[in-house]
Amino acid sequence: MEIEKVNLNSKLSSFSELWSPKIAGELNGQHIKLAKLKGDFVMHHHENEDELFYVIKGTLFIEMKDKTIELNEGEFVVIPKGVEHKSFAPEEVSILLFEPTTTLNTGNTKNELTVEKPDQV
Repeated sequence: MEIEKVNLNSKLSSFSELWSPKIAGELNGQHIKLAKLKGDFVMHHHENEDELFYVIKGTLFIEMKDKTIELNEGEFVVIPKGVEHKSFAPEEVSILLFEPTTTLNTGNTKNELTVEKPDQV
């Protein structure tokens, strides 16, 4: 097995689709995903998985029932399993997600934004 470093900016420049997470790496049953977001997502939760959102570039807002968290470049938050949340970004934002390989991007909600099998970058 060859060990290679990953350049996040290079991986991010390899795609332009919004709300379509891409797998950039894997370890211990976890995917490291990259995504570009703009606009509103769908309110959802994950029954069995916590989800880490790390902002690489831009500003991401995560709305929950009782508050909205603003994440700026270099900041992350862990959304615990079972917590309803919805991401939104007025301007394009680039993020890194760290989550179990079983995590579906729309959680308990399936719609046109659901990505069943994310591509690898």
